[in-house]
Amino acid sequence: MLPFTRYEFFGVFAAYNAAIWPVAIVASPLAIAALLFAYRATKKLSHVVAAILALMWGWVGYIYHGVYFSQINPVARLFAAAFVLQALLFGLNTVRDGGLEFGPRSRVRSAAGAIMIVYALIAYPLIGLMVGETYPAMPLFVVTPCPLLIFTFGLLLWATRARWWLWIVPIMWSMVGGSAALLLSVPQDWALPFFAVAALILILADRADSRQSSS
Repeated sequence: MLPFTRYEFFGVFAAYNAAIWPVAIVASPLAIAALLFAYRATKKLSHVVAAILALMWGWVGYIYHGVYFSQINPVARLFAAAFVLQALLFGLNTVRDGGLEFGPRSRVRSAAGAIMIVYALIAYPLIGLMVGETYPAMPLFVVTPCPLLIFTFGLLLWATRARWWLWIVPIMWSMVGGSAALLLSVPQDWALPFFAVAALILILADRADSRQSSS
């Protein structure tokens, strides 16, 4: 059992979105910029993508989880800490190389990443509207946890290098968010565990292919 109702859950989105609407307007162009920089795939631009992801995860962790969601769910403080930790891990890539790098990747990973990004940007809000959600009581692109997670999975699949420690919090949140989505009837979030499993399979398959080709 969850310590809050579906009505209370969406009430948090309503209060949060109404309070931060200027940030939501800026967040989408910032996310598009991250996509373009990831596509250009230079070392300096990889640092910029990492900085944008750090900013988004830090914001959602501190403001959404820490300030708003914690009002109805005490465990949200742990979620806030996890998201801020993920922001710090992305932040490491703004000052050092080797953690998150973008460049040529397989067609399969490119396609899978694009599907996840399009899902987060377009399909996610459309599904919400189709099941009766209305603004501001609905999760918005990259300023709420689950759309941000799906968008992040897409970018990580586009990366030629994404160290294992960048996957821990996203994989854990996919399980938390996916299970809560079933209990709260949030159908656009039902895809979270499937996206996580698909991303892991593709990453492990690529690593296995790289080892075979180098041996």
